Amino acid sequence: MPMPDLVTTELTLTGRITTASNATFLGSIGDVAVVYKPIAGESPLWDFPRGTLAHREVAAYLVSQVFGGDVVPHTWLRDGPLGEGMVQLWQEPDPSQNPVDLIATDQMPETGWKHVLEGRDENGRMIALVHEDTPVLRRMAVFDIIVNNADRKGNHILAMADGHRHGVDHGLTFHRDHKLRTVLWGWLGDALTAEEEEGIVRVSEGLHSGLGRSLADLLGADEIASLAARCDRLRIAGRFPAPSGDMSAVPWPLF
Repeated sequence: MPMPDLVTTELTLTGRITTASNATFLGSIGDVAVVYKPIAGESPLWDFPRGTLAHREVAAYLVSQVFGGDVVPHTWLRDGPLGEGMVQLWQEPDPSQNPVDLIATDQMPETGWKHVLEGRDENGRMIALVHEDTPVLRRMAVFDIIVNNADRKGNHILAMADGHRHGVDHGLTFHRDHKLRTVLWGWLGDALTAEEEEGIVRVSEGLHSGLGRSLADLLGADEIASLAARCDRLRIAGRFPAPSGDMSAVPWPLF
C-alpha cells in the first residue's frame, strides 16, 4: 500500500496522552500512526516564546537529519483537527529495555553503564541514576548539547527493539541562553569521537546553506546564531562539557 501524503491526507485523532504537559494526541494519517501536538494546546512558559514549541520540535528533527544517527523521528508541521501543530511518526518502544534507570547504589554494573548522580528514595535508601554506555546514546547526548535541550528526561528516550534509541519531546530546545538539562551526563569530560565531531561540522556548515534556510522559518535569528556558537565551542573543546550556570543540570522529574 502506498504511503499517504503526510501533509494533505486527513489527520484523524485516535487518543490522547494525558501525562504530557502540553496537549498531545495520538492519531493516524491513512494507516500511518502519528503523534500530534497542536500549537493551540501549548502551555505558556516564562522562558520560551509562546506558540513556538512545535516549531522547535521540527527544527530539532531538521538538525538531527544533518547531524546524523536518526536521533529524532520524522517530524513536520501541518494542519490538524485542532489547528496547525507538530506531527511526528509514532515509534513503538521495547518495554523490556531501559536505557536510563534508577538502581540501588550497591547494584551498579561494572561495565556497560554510566553513573550520573546519587540520592535517596522515599524510604531513605541510596539510589543512583544511571544510563547505558552505548554509541547511539552518546550521539543523542551530543545532539542535546548542540540543540540546547532543556528537558531530556529518561522517558524522552525511546528504546527500540533493534537497539536504536530515538529522542522525542524537543519543544524546549534552541534557547539562545544556556539551558541544557539532561539525564545523559555520564560522558562528562570524555573526548568526542571522530564520527561525533563530523556530525557537528555538518551542522555548522549546514547553517550556511539549506539547513540555515529551513531553520529561519522556525527559529529566531539570535537562536540560530546561538546554535552556531554552540557547535563551534563543542568542536573546539573536543569533549563533553560539564554543567555550568546556576540552574539545575538535570530536568525534574527525571522521568
